[in-house]
Amino acid sequence: MNSALKELLDLLDLEQIELDIFRGRSPEERIQRVFGGQVAAQALVAAGRTVPGDRMVHSLHAYFIRPGDPAVPIIYNVDRVRDGRSFTTRRITAIQHGKAIFSMSASFHIHEEGVSHQAAVMPAVPEPETLPTFQQRMLTALGDEPALREWLSRPRPVDSRYVNALPWEAYRDPSLISPENHVWFRYDADLPDDPLLHIVLAAYASDFTLVDTVLLAHGMAWGASNVTGASLDHAMWFHRPFRADEWLLYAQESPWSGNARGLARGQMFTASGQLAVSVVQECMIRVSDGVTKS
Repeated sequence: MNSALKELLDLLDLEQIELDIFRGRSPEERIQRVFGGQVAAQALVAAGRTVPGDRMVHSLHAYFIRPGDPAVPIIYNVDRVRDGRSFTTRRITAIQHGKAIFSMSASFHIHEEGVSHQAAVMPAVPEPETLPTFQQRMLTALGDEPALREWLSRPRPVDSRYVNALPWEAYRDPSLISPENHVWFRYDADLPDDPLLHIVLAAYASDFTLVDTVLLAHGMAWGASNVTGASLDHAMWFHRPFRADEWLLYAQESPWSGNARGLARGQMFTASGQLAVSVVQECMIRVSDGVTKS
């Protein structure tokens, strides 16, 4: 287990400071705002700490309200909305500087037998081991600059293998523009068997590439297109057990963008083709010169 993954697992081990009140922190990085996937993952951990162990989260619906300040702790307040015979509902609010920066509703369900089908088909893509790492793709796309090499040399908690073009590659080569973005990912370590941990880690990783999928549809890239963006809301449905330390294919698409917003959808498949997670996110996309490239 590399140092980045160890730090992430430590960040997810929230401090309980009162009944249904938890405190989380952010990595010691010089960044402008807290990564949205981190807030969502920590909020889900806080909710899970208040739910009986026989119930597993099956859906979450979240809103990113304000940018998070990485320099100060985040307080997570959990509201026990409902404890029913089969379903449990929690509402979580993340607070910094006395204001809400994030809110989430999460629903937990006991295991029940029922009708079952899967119409979704995993896209036919190369095996992850045949694809270069994210670091290798970035070095090829942006060049071997000293600052970039230093950033890419840092360990990452998630091993990501892109099937399609990176936004930077599509920015430089318009023939690579696509509304689809398929990414293999896994946490490269043997993780504990706790099912909630694997769900939380999937929630963390789910926010990495959805906004990129909207950018890819327009041939835009961070730092190269006068573009700014942020996640607005995020919804996930967890269909079956899976492991985040085994390869998952994150098949994403952007069906629409407009009015300074973009929509992205994703499906996470196990390597055997089973649909494990469905994701939908709306994001803000603004271009400073007022012209959107398409």
